[in-house]
Amino acid sequence: MTSQSVARPGEAIGVLGGGQLGRMLALAAARLGLDIVVLDPDADAPAARTSRRTIVAPYDDGDAIRMLDSEVRFATYEFENVPVLSVERLAEAGVTIRPGAEALRVAQDRMTEKTFFAGLGIPVAPWLPVSSAGEAEAAFVKLGAPAILKTRRMGYDGKGQVRLGSDGDPRKAFESFGGVPAVLERAVEFVLEFSVVCVRCAAGREQAFDASQNLHEDGILRSSRVPADIPEAVERAARDAVWRVQRELGYVGAAAVEFFLLPDGSFLANELAPRVHNSGHWTIDACDLDQFEAHMRAVAGWPVTA
Repeated sequence: MTSQSVARPGEAIGVLGGGQLGRMLALAAARLGLDIVVLDPDADAPAARTSRRTIVAPYDDGDAIRMLDSEVRFATYEFENVPVLSVERLAEAGVTIRPGAEALRVAQDRMTEKTFFAGLGIPVAPWLPVSSAGEAEAAFVKLGAPAILKTRRMGYDGKGQVRLGSDGDPRKAFESFGGVPAVLERAVEFVLEFSVVCVRCAAGREQAFDASQNLHEDGILRSSRVPADIPEAVERAARDAVWRVQRELGYVGAAAVEFFLLPDGSFLANELAPRVHNSGHWTIDACDLDQFEAHMRAVAGWPVTA
């Protein structure tokens, strides 16, 4: 690995997004002797208070992208709805983006994400693509109730989702989204949800944190418990699935995959988060090296070790 592919102490790392996770990344960077430069549309974003500088502009603003390019050699993002084009433009300008644009492209679209998982042999709940009210109705007839209609893009924290029972109206649900492309997913009976955060460094070495058991309310993660109440073999298999995802994407940094544990002891993948994850907050107090420091080390091209 050359010196050009490794950040120097005191160097600034670019972060697209200045939210809660961006602030935590900034604090981790400071502990490592690194600064961050944030790009965020909100001048009062949480990470703005902990960054060397905040570029206040939309993520797709060309002048802002050029400004960030002029200040950093390495960059990352703190949430998965950053425009892929912005990441690609930074990369074209010579900035090393970790993880890269392909991880965003996969995670931003539920249809792409499910197809990607399936292509790697990682099981997902039965689903069908939906692009019209008629297709929504046909998919509902085929998959049966209960089911969940989800927008393909921009859905998070329970947004962009409608649960359909046996008396549900898939046409009305689709129309409530304004006609945007969606997927209909059969609602599966599961014992619990758990997630695994794994970190992969630029040299290809992989490490994983213990799986966390997650409790959601109204689609929002409220608490995580470690260790998760899952069989050891399930945790190993889930961890291997996350590493399979990262290898396929040429991924560098921390990533989380949420899984459902089924009554028969098998599991399904639910979502990929190409970033540090709320279910990994426990690592700040419980681990010598938490997910935020591990991610920033990987972005900087450093070994992912305490």
